[in-house]
Amino acid sequence: MKFPKNLAAKLEIRKQNNAFRKLSFPNDLIDFASNDYIGFSRNKAIFEETHQYLIENKIIQNGATGSRLLSGNHKVYQEAENYIAQFHQSDSALIFNSGYDANVGFFSSVPQKGDLILYDELCHASIRDGIQLSNAKAYKFQHNDFEDLEKKITNYKLRITNQEIYIVTESVFSMDGDTPNLEELAQLSEKYKCHLVIDEAHALGVFGDKGEGLVQQLGLEDQVFARIMTFGKGLGCHGAAIVGSQELKDYLINFARSFIYTTGLSPHSVATILVGYQHLKIEKKAIENLRENIIHFNQEKNILGLKPMFVRSKSAIQSAIIPGNQNVKSIANQLQEKGFDVKAILSPTVPEGQERLRFCLHSYNTKEEISEVLSLLSRFVY
Repeated sequence: MKFPKNLAAKLEIRKQNNAFRKLSFPNDLIDFASNDYIGFSRNKAIFEETHQYLIENKIIQNGATGSRLLSGNHKVYQEAENYIAQFHQSDSALIFNSGYDANVGFFSSVPQKGDLILYDELCHASIRDGIQLSNAKAYKFQHNDFEDLEKKITNYKLRITNQEIYIVTESVFSMDGDTPNLEELAQLSEKYKCHLVIDEAHALGVFGDKGEGLVQQLGLEDQVFARIMTFGKGLGCHGAAIVGSQELKDYLINFARSFIYTTGLSPHSVATILVGYQHLKIEKKAIENLRENIIHFNQEKNILGLKPMFVRSKSAIQSAIIPGNQNVKSIANQLQEKGFDVKAILSPTVPEGQERLRFCLHSYNTKEEISEVLSLLSRFVY
């Protein structure tokens, strides 16, 4: 069947702009690309304990068989959600099939017509897509700029006084790796009686004594209306949970379409989430190794004079700005040829002129690997 001409033209433009995406296969390169920050995706104990949990509980079932409101709410869900809620010091947790589903479900259903959503301009695409499905008005504020945010809040409150305001940000931004001042943001939200929503996708397993996330590390969990905890990064598996009040959980079960109208995760997937959380309490060495590697990376880039090209970050995500799709792809290819899996992030994923190399650090990277990859980067860019 003939492919539509307008779609073919869009593909051709991507190719001409060196922005054409292709799927790649796993490789044996040194990992500076994956989100597996503390190595849980390759953790043999988690793999074996998940299987043992299913056997001991006589769960021999490959799929959920339906949505959770029909036949798919198997008993592992209740144990996992209770554990997650307790772990995050929250009244409740509701598991979604992915971080994307969680954000789309939340933002399309919770803010109502007449409400206002104010979101950081660098928020993830899943947040933006959920906001687009919402009946609420939405405006972005400048990245981590709370003066701009406060101005937008006060302008809105001068005109409308009875509706709700939702402030949305991420504790660690996926492309920059930087973090907002959450304490200041919580104070601002409280001052204007706003609902603070924080996506902790890239903080779980990285921040906090047991990898609880940045909100808990700062002791702000009681000041946040909802947290989105995503499991495909630090937890090394799949899925996500929204943690908040029991009323919020009840509401999402009744109105979040991405929860209601999809088949649930399999018992094996949910058991992996549960066992992964249990391991956060005992894998403190992996979390400590990651933090030491983050410190070492920042020290090395300073020594090599690379600091000006990097976005300031104390997280596991370190981004070196190298403008131009062709330019950044070329340097990424050179690093890959030397044995290091470092990925180029191209426009339009990031704005034109903000193309970058995105280094993801892990507990299993050695300090020698970090020093070598940055030494190579220094050689290739200068």
